[in-house]
Amino acid sequence: MGKTEKKENRYGLLGKNISYSFSQGYFTKKFEQLGLNDHSYENFDIPDISEFKSVLAEANLKGLNVTIPYKQDVIPFLDELDAKASKIGAVNTIKFVDNGLKGFNTDAYGFKEALQKFLKPHHKKALVLGTGGASKAICFVLDELGIDRAYVSRTPQKNQFTYGDLTKEIMEEYTVIINCTPLGTHPNTDNKPDVPYQHIGSKHLLFDLIYNPEKTTFLALGEANGATISNGLEMLLGQAEKAWEIWNTP
Repeated sequence: MGKTEKKENRYGLLGKNISYSFSQGYFTKKFEQLGLNDHSYENFDIPDISEFKSVLAEANLKGLNVTIPYKQDVIPFLDELDAKASKIGAVNTIKFVDNGLKGFNTDAYGFKEALQKFLKPHHKKALVLGTGGASKAICFVLDELGIDRAYVSRTPQKNQFTYGDLTKEIMEEYTVIINCTPLGTHPNTDNKPDVPYQHIGSKHLLFDLIYNPEKTTFLALGEANGATISNGLEMLLGQAEKAWEIWNTP
């Protein structure tokens, strides 16, 4: 748990090994700028989702963000899901409402806002690296935008590619590549998804949900081959602002 001073209106981030997270600093600064001296934001770093009950026992909680690895695991603890979160199957924002806890997904909003400015007419197909909770919001947005997409995972699943399946032809066909895995996150910055980078070129758009470091090895290798790149910071800013809006909408 964080050591933030506990205020009358408490918000926080639920996750595992989240000391690196951007959210606490972002919201703490936001509260200061808005003069909300009775607001605080803290990390609820728990080793297992079963510990979520101890978080709920804390006083004065008004809202929570949820990050890896609990975006799906937290759903059984909630009383209600927003329609979009229900369709996506993952929650990254929780609002404390009169009848309990309501789950939302603002990752989809943040990702869509961040991605659209980079899209070109030839970006018709996307590879989604990783199959966790974050990837579900990404696939929801790709479907909304009419971009065909395929999952890539380490273990063979029906209608998915494995990393070993990624031939030159597939890489040339799928010109959007989105990293939804934690590979490359600080401090393990040398790690990267095992895609054939030699087949990435100037028509590719690489988007990494990671924002720390600013440029992951995945993005750097793509950029070296002429690809357009974006990290996850703008997505993060978008989803955070959307969460704040949800918490403050009656």
